[in-house]
Amino acid sequence: MHQRQKPSAPEHRSDLAADGGALSMSHNDSRSLFNFSQLVLSAGQIKPSPALKHSKITYFEVEILDVQSKKQICIVDKVPPASTLLDVKHKFHKACPQWYPSRVGLQLERNGPFLKDSINIQSLAVSSIITLYFTDLGQQVGWTTFFLTEYTGPLLIYLLFYIRLSTIYDQVESRKNFRHPVVHLACFCHCLHYIRHLLETLFVHKFSEGHTPLKNMIKGCVFYWGFTSWIAYYINHPRYTPPSFGHRQVSYAALAFLMCEAGNHFINVALAHQTNSGNKTCFPSPTYNPFTWLFLLVSCPNYTYEAGSWISFTVMTQTLPVGIFAFLMVIQMSLWAKKKHKLYLKRFYPEVRRKAAMIPIIF
Repeated sequence: MHQRQKPSAPEHRSDLAADGGALSMSHNDSRSLFNFSQLVLSAGQIKPSPALKHSKITYFEVEILDVQSKKQICIVDKVPPASTLLDVKHKFHKACPQWYPSRVGLQLERNGPFLKDSINIQSLAVSSIITLYFTDLGQQVGWTTFFLTEYTGPLLIYLLFYIRLSTIYDQVESRKNFRHPVVHLACFCHCLHYIRHLLETLFVHKFSEGHTPLKNMIKGCVFYWGFTSWIAYYINHPRYTPPSFGHRQVSYAALAFLMCEAGNHFINVALAHQTNSGNKTCFPSPTYNPFTWLFLLVSCPNYTYEAGSWISFTVMTQTLPVGIFAFLMVIQMSLWAKKKHKLYLKRFYPEVRRKAAMIPIIF
């Protein structure tokens, strides 16, 4: 019989050590797995790492058609959504250099209004392709240039007549006839009026949309320069007849003229201050300045004061050309005031609904 031999002591110890090591490793793995599971349970559900999202910008294509023939002029491509219509006009100008941005008029519909430069291109998009209609607005000038040219002419023209150039008046008759004081006063008031306009154009008024057709400036210059020549010729003529009621008529009319000029200036400053401060939620209210109290009665007191200036100048000089000019100015300003009053009614209805446009009760 073969007897089973017992392993030797060293071999028996090595087997036990191996078995013990295996048991120890198994026990450690169990504890590690238990600790990891507890950590997972305490931390919550394991969230997968977020996938990297690649930003995708949608560009627009702007198709520009001629408003008359409907023929395609060009396509402005790769227009970002944040672009404005002015950006599109600049790109259009690069493609068609003969049309610079200020003379480009763009419309959504052929008979629709011209779109403002500040409008966002994304607000016009129905699809990735935007169709706009192009109109050539003609040669343009800035509003500052427009008003400086319009007001500088009358200032210089009146002074040419005031000094009585030999090419305009007879020099013998000019030396013989004495100048009435109202002639000098009229020159002072006329120059003051246009100097005020020039200074306000440079330092007070803020113009939006920046341009107007050149033909408008030409028409304005013809009107103001032509009437100034007619007015200055009569007032500075050697045979000019002074006002009927003399010094009293001149004094009262000159005082009214100066008050209207001051009122016009303070109203323009108040309107400019409202625009610059960005406070467009309410209609301008009167301040401690008495000249602004006219806001209580009318919505366009600057036109009221402007009309008052020319009516006072008519009474002071008592000449027909000034009277005709004042009459036309009152009509024109009443039309402007009526148009502006309608805009005020839409924006500031509670404050403006009981006010007149320019002259209380009448307009």
